[in-house]
Amino acid sequence: MDFGVFLPVSGAACTRAGLRHAAETAERLGFTTVWAADRIVIPWKIESDYAYSWSGSFIVPPEKPFLESMTALAFLAGATERIRLGVSVLVTTYRDPVHWAKVASTIDWLSEGRFILGVGIGWMAEEFAALGRSDVFPRRAAVGEEQLRVARNLFGEDHCSFSGEEYSYDDIAFYPKAFDSPIPVWCGGESRGAQRRAGIYGDAWFPYFARVTPEELASRYERVRETAGEAGRDPHAVGLNCCLSVEVTDEPAEQERDRLRGTPEQVAEALSRFEDIGVQHVALQFLVGRYPERLAQMERLAPVIAG
Repeated sequence: MDFGVFLPVSGAACTRAGLRHAAETAERLGFTTVWAADRIVIPWKIESDYAYSWSGSFIVPPEKPFLESMTALAFLAGATERIRLGVSVLVTTYRDPVHWAKVASTIDWLSEGRFILGVGIGWMAEEFAALGRSDVFPRRAAVGEEQLRVARNLFGEDHCSFSGEEYSYDDIAFYPKAFDSPIPVWCGGESRGAQRRAGIYGDAWFPYFARVTPEELASRYERVRETAGEAGRDPHAVGLNCCLSVEVTDEPAEQERDRLRGTPEQVAEALSRFEDIGVQHVALQFLVGRYPERLAQMERLAPVIAG
């Protein structure tokens, strides 16, 4: 099992120098991947439930800068040499699929095969409304699945044609497709629908849990594999990766099986149980507000887990 960390694509550190420093630091510490979170706009008032923090509230203040994820990764494609670059996860459903597929293939091309495409259908109704896609929000699952079929067509065919409910095109060329091998598509989301999408379309299931036990994750992953088998795919071909919230403390903390919190040694022990159930990659989201504090936690945890 290997580990990645999230880039500072929001806040005071989301500068040219800040992104380069973050990627270089992650690489130096032994992390394999840096991840960009995705948001286009942040409404001042958000009533949609946010499942990805311990508090249940969206963690980025609307007045802070928030870089566009794929643009930030395109910058790092030319500013780094070895570390993998991932988006966690791209909200595909309020974007045009031909366009986001082209951006993805361009990043993979320029990074020479280091890009990971995490995809999701979105959760914030207010953001869809701001982007003029309110009509898509209630049917975003179906739209997202059709977009994945579009991407499969574009990435896999020379003469690309598609006819669907939402999108259609006839006999178009789409190059480059990838640098040297297919772009890995990791399907985000935690629901049964997300598990179904991962089983049918994904190279991996890539959920984000603020709190989850290894046993709970393993049980849900079985549904992904069952769906893959029902779709005629090899269930073992769909990997298990995840994003997990983590807090590194100075003093030992009381351990809860569904929460990553404690000293570096305690966190490493808790993470080992996820490796035991077959998790191949964990993207760590350090739950601290300021980037210097996140760096400090990375520095303390890396020698114990990243080797």
